[in-house]
Amino acid sequence: MSVPLLARPAVGAWFSLRTAGQASSATPSTCSSRARILPYASLEAGGGPLVTRPVCSIIQRRPASPTATTLPPGPVCPPVFAPSAAILAMPDNFGEKTVCEFFAGIGLVHEALQSSGWRCLYAGDIDPKKHAMHAGHYGASDHFHEGDIWDADEVLARIAEPPFLATASFPCTDMSLAGKRRGLAGAQSGALFGFLQVIEQLADRRPRMVLLENVPGFLTSHGGKDFEVAAQELADLGYWLDAFLIDARWFVPQSRPRMFVVGYHESIIGPPLVVRRENAEWFALDDRWQQAVHASDKMRPVNLLRAIQSIELPTGWATVETGCPPQRRYELADFLDADDDQPWWDQQQCDRHAAMMFDRHRQQVDALVDDPRGVTLLTAFRRVRQGEQRMEVRFDGVAGCLRTPRGGSAKQIVLRAGRGRLDMRWMTPREYARLQGAPDYTLPDNTIQALFGFGDAVCVPAIRWIDEQMLTPVWQAAAKSLLPSP
Repeated sequence: MSVPLLARPAVGAWFSLRTAGQASSATPSTCSSRARILPYASLEAGGGPLVTRPVCSIIQRRPASPTATTLPPGPVCPPVFAPSAAILAMPDNFGEKTVCEFFAGIGLVHEALQSSGWRCLYAGDIDPKKHAMHAGHYGASDHFHEGDIWDADEVLARIAEPPFLATASFPCTDMSLAGKRRGLAGAQSGALFGFLQVIEQLADRRPRMVLLENVPGFLTSHGGKDFEVAAQELADLGYWLDAFLIDARWFVPQSRPRMFVVGYHESIIGPPLVVRRENAEWFALDDRWQQAVHASDKMRPVNLLRAIQSIELPTGWATVETGCPPQRRYELADFLDADDDQPWWDQQQCDRHAAMMFDRHRQQVDALVDDPRGVTLLTAFRRVRQGEQRMEVRFDGVAGCLRTPRGGSAKQIVLRAGRGRLDMRWMTPREYARLQGAPDYTLPDNTIQALFGFGDAVCVPAIRWIDEQMLTPVWQAAAKSLLPSP
């Protein structure tokens, strides 16, 4: 049974989370002066004590049990916030492109940013296997921290210099359609609050820019409330926001739409950024922000524009006039291997999977098999449809979204059809690396470890485009305007 949502208390008040069976009193910890109520003012968690915590702008501890956390029914308390008035210090390294990479994984954000000169001050991830892959490719590094984002004191102690940029590809498990959609109330995706806690506690060393990345479900989770909470939290920390979707298929033959949120600290608002004019009517022709947003409409679908329109921030919305990413020309055959040395299945396994195809897919594949001119490479996933296992084949020249290999349905199949033959096999780690834009990445010996690493990673050219069009231009302008003249 969920705990009833409490009536909204005064800012800085306390509330309790009732859990099954026990009760205990907890000593309040210091609450931020920017206290506000989160939509998850009451959560049901199983098997634990009564938990008391401050109504703070940032959740101060890990979410409750990942197996029992649920959202309360009923209306959501409106947020009460006071925007940050923090004045950021002018660090000695301000003229450098410095970045802290949270939820760094195997390092593909670093792979994208290093080409334009960003220097990594800190990279953190809790997964030892991803850390091993990171070290295997980039070498052992003092700035990599294998640890929990919620251990804020330990994280902060490792950030010796103020970063200009902080990135957070926080876990998508609770946002994904493949998950249970707990959203920010989940133990995995709720780690975003651990990141925000670190950003808040950096105080005057706070980064001038932040970049969040997650699945499109981040926008729609809990009817859009999760996105609104994240936006309000960032705005409370002093950031003007931009939000957009980018699909990896604009750069490589992989369908991988991802949601991005960029935060620009109020101290660097100025050209090339354009801000949404206060009280401007929607579709106002003289609003440069709206002109920029509509010029990049492919990146901002209607439901995202509606969310932006409905969320009032203590800062505001800002963007860079970029237009849409150009669609690159590519062939799937440039990313997948067709030679006979690949681990093709035996005939029995091929026949078993061919029998799983829909009739219309089998007819299209048979036509390609009969083509004497050459071979065609296709990709497929196994799916359960109406209680039956099916193999769904793509014919659009694009691979499906790379996923972590949790079960056979999450692993992608490569088909080679033509010249009277049909061959099949699992996609290899090297092909995963190419489809993520990291063709020369050093692979571990363990195949499953490699697939997990790349399945959880970002697409390098997508991040590189964001850097080239937004992050680096804003850094250049800020460095020029804020650094003292010689």
